[in-house]
Amino acid sequence: MLRSQINAAIERAKSILRVNGFHLPPFAFWTPEEWRRKGEECDEIRACKLGWDVTDFASGDFARVGLTAFTLRNGGAAAPYRRTVYCEKAMVVGEGQRTPMHCHAIKQEDIVCRAGGALICQVYNRRADGRLDDSEVDISLDGVARRVPAGHRFVVRPGESIRLTPFLYHEFYAEPGAGAAIIGEVSSVNDDSSDNLFLDAPARFPAIVEDEPPTHLLCNEY
Repeated sequence: MLRSQINAAIERAKSILRVNGFHLPPFAFWTPEEWRRKGEECDEIRACKLGWDVTDFASGDFARVGLTAFTLRNGGAAAPYRRTVYCEKAMVVGEGQRTPMHCHAIKQEDIVCRAGGALICQVYNRRADGRLDDSEVDISLDGVARRVPAGHRFVVRPGESIRLTPFLYHEFYAEPGAGAAIIGEVSSVNDDSSDNLFLDAPARFPAIVEDEPPTHLLCNEY
């Protein structure tokens, strides 16, 4: 990705969240220069990879395959951060912008449509060989149990949520024509370096071309 794309995506996300009354913590606005002045008092942010996360999943087409997220809280592998057993993210998903089909070996998450357009979420069970299974999927939406055919697409509207358990494949995007979707993720501890099992996406984090200076550091750049 171009750094200019990342900068623009962060500014857009900040604006959309602000307009919808979602307020980010102070470190969301720190510049790289401010980060250089931060000491060990900010080690939790660094160790748990809190903050901005903008990716095109190495697709080269951020508008169609990508995600802008901000991790508000998380645990980590090292003490004392492993005492935290939950994670929370805020995500902005553009119209038709897809997060590729993937699942997690450990993390369980609730995906909550907070505001904006509806989120479309497609689900499959995972076969032992890692491919998509054609069996029916058992899933919970806002505490209501559902059983649906493989590949079912749920329309998750503002205020609604869907629970995604380990090894449940899912792909999501904002409903075309309805505007960007503001999504909350409430989950067990998140490890983006090892717990994302993609069906076909090249990479979780993209290589960055520095065509302009960063306005904010990403969570893997501290």
